[in-house]
Amino acid sequence: MSASPSNLHRRPSLLVAILLALVVAALNIGLWWAGNRPHGPEDWHGPISGFAFEPYQRYQDPLHDKFPSDEQIESDLKLVRQYSPNIRIYSMLQAPQVPRLAEREGLKVLAGAWIDTRLDNNDAEINALIAQARRYPGTINRVLVGNEVLFRNNVPPEQLMAYLDRVRAALHQPVSTAEPDYIWEKYPELAQHVDFITVQLFSYWNGISLTGNGNGLDRFPALAATLGSYETLRKMFPDKHIVIGEIGWPSNGDRVKYAYPSVSNEAIFLRQWFNVAKRDHIEYYVMEAFDQPWKEGLGEGRTGAYWGMFSADRQPKFPFTGPVTEDTAWPWKALVASLLALWPMVWFARRYARFKLMGRFFFCALIQLACGLVVWSATLPLQFYLSWVDWTMLVLLFPAQIAILAILLINGFEFTEVLWRRGWVRHAGMLRPDTPEKQPFVSIHLACYNEPPDMVIVTLDSLAELDYENYEVLVIDNNTKDPAVWGPVKEYCEKLGKRFRFFHLEPWPGFKAGALNFGLKETSPEADVVAVIDADYVVRHDWLATLTGYFHDPKVAVVQCPQAHRDFEHNRFRRMTAWEFDGFFRIGMHHRNERNAIIQHGTMTMVRRTALEGTGGWSEWTICEDAELGLRLMHAGYELVYVDELMGKGLTPADFKAYKSQRYRWAFGAMQILKGRWNWMVRKGPLSSGQRFHFLTGWFSWFADALHLIFTLMALFWTAGMVALPQYFSLPMQLFLIPVIGFFFAKAIFGVVLYRARVPCGWYDTLMASLASMSLSHAIARGILHGLTREKTSFVVTAKSRRMGGSSFAAFAPVREEMLMAVALALCVIGMAHGYGTRYIEGTLWMFILTAQSIPYVSAVVGAWIAHKAGDKAG
Repeated sequence: MSASPSNLHRRPSLLVAILLALVVAALNIGLWWAGNRPHGPEDWHGPISGFAFEPYQRYQDPLHDKFPSDEQIESDLKLVRQYSPNIRIYSMLQAPQVPRLAEREGLKVLAGAWIDTRLDNNDAEINALIAQARRYPGTINRVLVGNEVLFRNNVPPEQLMAYLDRVRAALHQPVSTAEPDYIWEKYPELAQHVDFITVQLFSYWNGISLTGNGNGLDRFPALAATLGSYETLRKMFPDKHIVIGEIGWPSNGDRVKYAYPSVSNEAIFLRQWFNVAKRDHIEYYVMEAFDQPWKEGLGEGRTGAYWGMFSADRQPKFPFTGPVTEDTAWPWKALVASLLALWPMVWFARRYARFKLMGRFFFCALIQLACGLVVWSATLPLQFYLSWVDWTMLVLLFPAQIAILAILLINGFEFTEVLWRRGWVRHAGMLRPDTPEKQPFVSIHLACYNEPPDMVIVTLDSLAELDYENYEVLVIDNNTKDPAVWGPVKEYCEKLGKRFRFFHLEPWPGFKAGALNFGLKETSPEADVVAVIDADYVVRHDWLATLTGYFHDPKVAVVQCPQAHRDFEHNRFRRMTAWEFDGFFRIGMHHRNERNAIIQHGTMTMVRRTALEGTGGWSEWTICEDAELGLRLMHAGYELVYVDELMGKGLTPADFKAYKSQRYRWAFGAMQILKGRWNWMVRKGPLSSGQRFHFLTGWFSWFADALHLIFTLMALFWTAGMVALPQYFSLPMQLFLIPVIGFFFAKAIFGVVLYRARVPCGWYDTLMASLASMSLSHAIARGILHGLTREKTSFVVTAKSRRMGGSSFAAFAPVREEMLMAVALALCVIGMAHGYGTRYIEGTLWMFILTAQSIPYVSAVVGAWIAHKAGDKAG
């Protein structure tokens, strides 16, 4: 049986979709592999010289009196004994049983007395050290009095030397103290009070890169620096034996300059060091045997928890021979990420086969990236020892990360469709004018409130010049109290003839929707179409003639033209806002029109009268009655036609206050509609899946502004905590930071690229429109949050004539909240720079995020200043 043409078309489409998805999935697995390529440090065979030994288990903490049992310590010692005959301990009071248990295992102990600012405790430590060393002379073969005491400035050098002399006089074992190399160089006289030199060598804390170019040790700058410091001390103290008391590399935590913590880097450093130390007969103690999560709060940041050669669960982090893989679980993670994305990629690539191949590949890659980030974000916490504070942040921010990815995919879909379509599926253009006898009768409704009469008269003149026979104009002035404002408009309507009718309503409920509903009652019985226009618009003479023909199709309920603006070219503020408005009508409306899901707006729109009246007229329960009507007509099964032709132009908001209040009103009204029509959005019904998609997700970018405000407030709180109370507030993990930064860049790139592709303006206007868009973020966020939590708000008419003047200070009155947010964020950046500097990559990333968070607030302040300086200048 031969296949039908439709089957022949579907099979290649499905095959291409599957192949495309598999290619992207393979690239995903390749990226996971590239990030976890095996490293091949030199193999190590033989015993390790020694380990710094802290016996605390995963959830134990000496600072909170949570100590290990003898059985736990003994188990740890048995494990260590398999790798080394020597251990180093730091305190004789916190775990006094260690020497006794180490003796059972045949381990030698470098025992330490902990010295700090508590003089009484110092005496107790020294007494315990002397007693233990005398009790276990065969096990405790050397002793240390203090660890980095002068480095921390706990006691003066003279006091430390006195402690050393006291212990040397009491014991036969060799005595020393452990300090970094520069302390020994600064206080060479310290060597006269010790029997051997104990030095801590950490190239990591000096920010030295682990690997570099060259041959031999030049390939390992950190290792070369360690040996250099060791040789310097050996030359300074030729008569003293030198022991390296601590040496190592962390497997996780914060990067310091060029030193990056990771499992593979720890393996490379230690395995190379083991071989070099064996060659040069250097005695050392690895810092340390087991990860100690409790050390995260001791001043080293998150890194302090990850110095162990074994994890806190007593598992080795890396092998001593063969290649080392950073994340041994990466194949499973890569596979899960690919499987999560596979079906959505196949569905998309087949469903949108009309897109160019590059577009389908791009969006499939975006789907795969999102799934990869979900898997990475969900599994990364398992590599950290998280505190309850970290888990709280994770629980709060992980859903926010999912929301960010959803917004990214939604924006990415618009980006893909606009850039890589082969052609618009639903494209409507100008029609040939009907003859007068075929023209539908149009009733044009112009609602106004307290508008300058000269501006309204200009609009009426343009309506009087329409090249159309069958129409009327109803001017409905509602609640303008001053007769000097509405009186001239009434007189002018009388001059224009019987086609123009004027109504003054006072008092009248329902805001604009109430006025338009009144107009419906006064509409001529012969009217087939109701057109709505704002009081500041000048329309083209062929507006009705070339578009009313669409109403011959009974399925069509709305014909919508874009909003456009005039008289803005030489006013910097009006110009930037005009181009900012233009972006939605050139990009977003086309994207929505593909699925018959445009946003109807209350000017330059024509509505079939029977559809309007049959579905209930204009809704007075929402301040966005136009968008609600469009959704209601879609729900009733009608088609809405979008014609991207500038058939009329109005005025931009007059000043920044008007600009903000208009966008606040739209955001608030959008939430009213979302709440009021929620059942339509989530249940199958008359609305198509595409319409539900656009009305559920079309406002997601505004939700991103609301999330931005919430995240900023949380960031201010957290930063204040990190600066003022660093012992309780740690630096956010990269887990929280990288997706946020990626979203910031992706959204910026999407917006600019689309703007350059679709909006006919130059780079200057593109950048200024971006500034205008960002300046509205706070107003939108407030509108979204208020709309979700309140039922109603005032309907504020957007002023089209300038109201504000006066001092420069008054220019910033509309942006007081934005100024406070910008100042608060700036203070946080300064506080972070002072408290953390650039020592930690997380700190640097956090300062970058705080700076990025401030951009909308700074943009609002700049926009308000531009509006103030632009004044009344017009084109």
